Amino acid sequence: MVTINPSRWLIGEIVILVRFYKLVVLLVLISGCNDQRQSSSLNEVLDSGVLKVGTSYGLTTYYNGATGPVGFEYELAEGFAEYLGVKLEVFPYYTLNELFPQLQNQHLDLIAAGISVSPLRSKKFKFGPAYQRVSEKLVFKQGKVWPRDISSLNGNLVVTTGSSHSESLNNYQAQNEQLSWQETDEKDVEELLELVLSEELDYTIVDSNILALMRRRYPELAIGFSVSPEQDIAWAVNKEQDDSLLAAVIEYFGLIQSNGVLAALEDKYFGHLRQFNYVDTVEFIKAANQVLPEYKAWFQTYAGDLDWRLLAAMSYQESHWDPDAVSVTGVRGMMMLTLDTAKYLGIESRLDPEQSIKGGGAYLSDLLRRIPDRIEFPDRLWFAIAAYNVGLGHLEDARVLAERQGANPDMWVDVKIRLLQLRQKKYYKTTKYGYARGNEAVIYVDNIRRYYDTLVWLDEQQPETPPRAIQLEEASQAPLSESIE
Repeated sequence: MVTINPSRWLIGEIVILVRFYKLVVLLVLISGCNDQRQSSSLNEVLDSGVLKVGTSYGLTTYYNGATGPVGFEYELAEGFAEYLGVKLEVFPYYTLNELFPQLQNQHLDLIAAGISVSPLRSKKFKFGPAYQRVSEKLVFKQGKVWPRDISSLNGNLVVTTGSSHSESLNNYQAQNEQLSWQETDEKDVEELLELVLSEELDYTIVDSNILALMRRRYPELAIGFSVSPEQDIAWAVNKEQDDSLLAAVIEYFGLIQSNGVLAALEDKYFGHLRQFNYVDTVEFIKAANQVLPEYKAWFQTYAGDLDWRLLAAMSYQESHWDPDAVSVTGVRGMMMLTLDTAKYLGIESRLDPEQSIKGGGAYLSDLLRRIPDRIEFPDRLWFAIAAYNVGLGHLEDARVLAERQGANPDMWVDVKIRLLQLRQKKYYKTTKYGYARGNEAVIYVDNIRRYYDTLVWLDEQQPETPPRAIQLEEASQAPLSESIE
């Protein structure tokens, strides 16, 4: 069993206190160097008790979900406000052209919007530490002529006004005077991608992290070439103000880098999207519209407290929603139950789709109850799903390895690395349950997370339409040309 090492966690608390002390000392030193009549930028935030953060609406930044505000940037900003001990106020904008002047006019304390640190922006703003790196991709529709470089563009190219994409195109135009494009304030990146799909637009440019999300929904989005090398993503602060707030930002990112919070958040939003398989994505969307409706009611009935779409995603990963599926290891049915598990759950026929789904839902719920209470969601859920694949014993071995190696045994981002180690003799010979194909469990969880994301999106697109009435365009008939990342 994994046990909590009191000294380890105590050291963690001491580190946080030391960092807070350094922050206070830094604030005092900066305040002493400034005109006594002028408060520092950090002092103003602390005195007001409010951190005003500007951002933009989007999948990777900020949007209102079913339970309230969500988004990678939102969660980072929320953590910074808690670090400072102040209330967070988020001001979302529809365009960067609206957002940047608010920071310049000191109506905002900082911008957290997944913006890249371009040379032009560096002249106007100060930036905190880089917490992601992305590249800009030229996107076209699968099956169209593949543009290999900027000189081969032959059609309409539109990007959002004020974006780093516009800046990159201006740099290209210095060597290619024939290059032309349009900029828009009326459409965001997601809308431009939809115009490419509908063939109302030939090309657009999008950051690689956003494209990774969008291709799970629209697999026909193809990459022509990289418009830019990888660029840093960072928060922006006002260049005219003192550096006290920037120093606090640097301290905060140093803290969440060292304690694993940043890695966990990055994994939560992007960790399962590293790989893209065009054929698999097309086939999944097709099956979700044509096969899933027959079994949807049973997934809803037997998911218990879980989202039925998660149980459906697991079933697709297990059997591709084939009730007669049988593996070489003897597991069977929609949820691929072992004979022992079926007997334990009271399932008489593993090949009966309703019984299989009922058994799979009950087994996942049972695994969730057996995961230690201190492990929070969504890590708790990823652990249970991994255990469904590899077993609780091997999962526990991976958690033990994580603790031995100074990582956090309660965070999926750390434990999944140790699951990979269960294939290596020098590690598995020290564990209770020995060798395991832990890499398969990691892939298993990532695939289910991708399928789940897509099912949520598909469900949201047709909230009032019976699933059987949803018709999928025959995307699988499109040419299977491969695009280079």
